[in-house]
Amino acid sequence: MGITNKQIENVSVGIALLVHVSGALGILFTPYKDWFVAFTPLNLLLMLFLLIANQRQRNRPFWIFAGICFAAGMVTEMIGVHTGWLFGHYQYGTIMGPKLAGVPLMIGVYWFVIVFCSGTFMRLLIERLFRPFSILPGFFDRRSTRLVIIFDGAIIATCFDLIMEPTAIKLGFWQWDGLIVPVYNYVCWFVISLALLILFQYIAIDKKNHFAVHLLIIQLLFFLALSFYL
Repeated sequence: MGITNKQIENVSVGIALLVHVSGALGILFTPYKDWFVAFTPLNLLLMLFLLIANQRQRNRPFWIFAGICFAAGMVTEMIGVHTGWLFGHYQYGTIMGPKLAGVPLMIGVYWFVIVFCSGTFMRLLIERLFRPFSILPGFFDRRSTRLVIIFDGAIIATCFDLIMEPTAIKLGFWQWDGLIVPVYNYVCWFVISLALLILFQYIAIDKKNHFAVHLLIIQLLFFLALSFYL
């Protein structure tokens, strides 16, 4: 008997919880904070692997979407780092690993993870909230349903950045030229996330990745916990 999708999901959630809980405890309550922080790129790569492993249909459109998210994240961040026209004036530290034109490659990966998880979260939330209607043919093809997933998904992605920012700055992931993160940063996050979620909504990929929902919640709780105690 082979391993079922549910078993893969359960193991993946367990690994994600173990990694993030141990990371939070190590950063907050041990003298090895820098050691735990240094493993951030490996942590992100592991979460990416688990996310892909839980994607039941890894078809060509899925890889195209992942590639577009990565490329869009890298290009917009390069523009931001070198010109300040997007997000504001900031620079990346060395913790996130190898860089391309001043932007860590892991940032492109993170754009895909956040956008995909936000879109998947909204899709599954709507399915649960409107279960009697969501089973009807064409429910997720309606313009109103698509708009809710796109706009609310972009809000979730932006709120994720809002929660992540204070901790990321304290851990040295990146630094802003000013003392306060500009509102313009979140405006750009919303607009870029919105554009990528439009593609997410219309591209033919499987949007029922339950692990993506767990991962989004786990990471939100991780950054919330660190923001309270750091």
